[in-house]
Amino acid sequence: MDAYSTGLEALDRTLQTVFPGDNLVWDIEEIEDYLPFADAYATAASERGHELVYFRFADHREVFAKDDPRITRVELDPALGFEHFVSAVIDVIETKGKAAWYLLDCLSPLAQLWYADRMMANFYLIVCPYVLKIKALAFFAVYKHNHSNHATDTIYNTAQVITEVWRHQGALYIQMQKVEGRSSRTMYMLHRMEGGDFVPVRNSAHTAEVVARVKNPLLNFTIQRTGPWTASYQESREITAAIERGEDRQEEARRLFERLIHMTITRQTSFLPLAHRYFTLPFINDILKRLIGSGLIGGKARGILIAQEILRAADPAWDDILEVHDSFFIGSDVFYTYLIINDVWWLRRKKGPIADILERARRAREKILAGTFLDYIQVQFAEMLEYFGQSPIIVRSSSIQEDSYGNAFSGKYESVFCANQGTPEERLAAFLDAVRTVYASSLSEEALLYRLHHGLLYEDEQMALVVQRVSGDEWGDWFFPCAGGVGFSYNPFAWNPSIDPHAGMLRLAFGLGTRAVDRIDDDYTRIVALNQPLLRPDKRADDSVKYVQRKIDLIDIGGNCFTTKPLKEALARLPPTVLAQFATRDEEAAARARELGIDEAGALRLDFKGLLERSDFCSRMQSLLVTLEKAYAHPVDIEFTVNMDREGAYRINLVQCRPFKVKIVGAGDIGLVPSNLPQGAVFMKSDGPVVGRSLAAPVDRLVYVRPEVYTKLGEQDRYAVARLVGKLVHLPHDKKEPVVMLVGPGRWGTSTASLGVPVQFNDIKGVSIMVELALMHQGLVPDVSLGTHFFNDLVEMDMLYFALFPDRPDCLLDEAFLERARAHMIEVPPTEELHRGAVVVLDAKSDNDLRIHADATAQRVLCYRG
Repeated sequence: MDAYSTGLEALDRTLQTVFPGDNLVWDIEEIEDYLPFADAYATAASERGHELVYFRFADHREVFAKDDPRITRVELDPALGFEHFVSAVIDVIETKGKAAWYLLDCLSPLAQLWYADRMMANFYLIVCPYVLKIKALAFFAVYKHNHSNHATDTIYNTAQVITEVWRHQGALYIQMQKVEGRSSRTMYMLHRMEGGDFVPVRNSAHTAEVVARVKNPLLNFTIQRTGPWTASYQESREITAAIERGEDRQEEARRLFERLIHMTITRQTSFLPLAHRYFTLPFINDILKRLIGSGLIGGKARGILIAQEILRAADPAWDDILEVHDSFFIGSDVFYTYLIINDVWWLRRKKGPIADILERARRAREKILAGTFLDYIQVQFAEMLEYFGQSPIIVRSSSIQEDSYGNAFSGKYESVFCANQGTPEERLAAFLDAVRTVYASSLSEEALLYRLHHGLLYEDEQMALVVQRVSGDEWGDWFFPCAGGVGFSYNPFAWNPSIDPHAGMLRLAFGLGTRAVDRIDDDYTRIVALNQPLLRPDKRADDSVKYVQRKIDLIDIGGNCFTTKPLKEALARLPPTVLAQFATRDEEAAARARELGIDEAGALRLDFKGLLERSDFCSRMQSLLVTLEKAYAHPVDIEFTVNMDREGAYRINLVQCRPFKVKIVGAGDIGLVPSNLPQGAVFMKSDGPVVGRSLAAPVDRLVYVRPEVYTKLGEQDRYAVARLVGKLVHLPHDKKEPVVMLVGPGRWGTSTASLGVPVQFNDIKGVSIMVELALMHQGLVPDVSLGTHFFNDLVEMDMLYFALFPDRPDCLLDEAFLERARAHMIEVPPTEELHRGAVVVLDAKSDNDLRIHADATAQRVLCYRG
């Protein structure tokens, strides 16, 4: 039996051990939360031969009955004054020494009686170090979120152990906020009391459901905000409470609500009607509780909050389906302050030619990545991390221009995952680096050129941040949701006549949704038309086996990092009830594996069939998208995760919502292809996939990256080709808005040059038609990457996309056409000698030189010389 104990062996294990001199503070909602821990503590003292001294002084219910034989009761009267009270407590402890253990009533009433949080903290500052000095043991309690930083910081810095306590649906939960001199991988996670054990809660939905429902501000307002913010928040609380009491203060509430909307949510006129319709004054109060610093919360945060309120207003059942929102917001003013104190503001000014702006931005990024934060902001960051414990989090951009009508900024700014493991100091350091990374991305070349293209370069662009708990569960020491992806209320890729574009579509990936939004690997995701969820866009019977996801993005808790792992290893960790929702066992493959004596994990086929066919997931997602589109009066684009518990029940975490800039048109009449085309007139023929609007038009410029030359280049030369393509696309043309067609091998926009041509947004803006050839290397084919950041740029620019598979019977690629076309068109020579031959550029002499006939409804494309 250990000499020192809380009385709960499971709690002692969670703390690693209880040291002589420990002062344990319990952060509670009400005194009943303190009682079970006090009772176990009294029993432990009795069993170990220690006298337990109970200091009784508060007006709450008694922690121990007067006749409890386990305790020595000391009655005190704090109304006699601070000095008398402190002396009385110290006198007892001096007399009894380390042979006794100590427990005090909740300290919070002392602050009320003495009219000062600081005096309550002063009391603790005397007693706690003395207990540590004599190596005794003491229990204290405070009511959570009732005190200023003057009190809480003092207690936090002085105590050895601080534990927050919750009750939720009849169960008791704890989360360590501080454990001095001890650490473990699960120490700061939420724990649920089950029998005599404390079990870490590993599911994000379960954790958020417990800890998000707090009654009072989590962050201190006196140090983090300027006067108007503190005053507005206090006024808002006071008016809300008055209305709840039945007072007629609606007009005051309306004026204050209008002011807070403009201070916190948005100043964009396009979003103000939505904010007025779905937000309330109490709702904005809740936002302010989670706002670090001051300023706007930005576009991404605004979209998440509006979308959740739209859904709950439409159907209360969404409360049971959506994960509880418990994000924090870092106001846009924090960004400006950071730039100014780190001497970045002057470098960020948009003066002079764009080349000069980009060069100053490069130097500004270096300063941002090496910058420091104000002390009070770091205090707020630390408090936020205490709330999240050891749950993985993600720091996401939420600039004031982001996710707006017409300008999505897809992938232009960074998001950074934090595994959030280690000591509090290590977790804070990693978080600060993540914030710096996102701040620096606001001045990336791609972001600045995107803003220039959309006429936003000289508009005010402040970077707010949203910090979210990563949705998912721990499967061993890997953390991930079972699915993540993107969704569109309008489907621009209706590859089959039975597909209703207005029913919406999803792009699903197993694990974190990063694989659904990034074009980074030779891997594949699942496209789901929501009115035909089991229909696949595959052309051949074996495509569903060949073109599937084989890797998973996840948080490695043990490695404290974001990483990519083989999919089959992740599937092997799932219990049968969950596995059945996502994968099907190929019995023939399993039998072959047994014959060969190899692992049967490869016999699992990721198909999402259980989720799509045997649950209400598709109907729910269709309802979600329809509801959001109706409220926005515009198609929408969302990001989401599907978090599933061990019993197979799912929760949806909506992590982004924004207007989807897509042109919705009918099939229209694009005419017929001429029936008398001469021999050799057809250059390309494709049976899809085709994404975008049907088109029949002359091609004014053809930029063709020749696969047989490009695939033999080294990596540096391939990046040089990508930059060259950008130059050739933007060369002057006789027409004001020429139709430019870009054709090349593999995947356009990949970040891996071995997989395609790594162009960026600025390289392709102005392109009308983009073609991917399945000619990069064996086994890699074009991927219909709807939902990726790159593809969102294509949709936003109303670009027609199609892929071409030369080995299919209904497809054709006639490279010899280029030699014949030179006689009819104008060849534009590449400017770099090294790449002559890798890139061919042809400009039309007339509208009949080269034409395209693309029927998106029939999924057919023909390119020919007229």
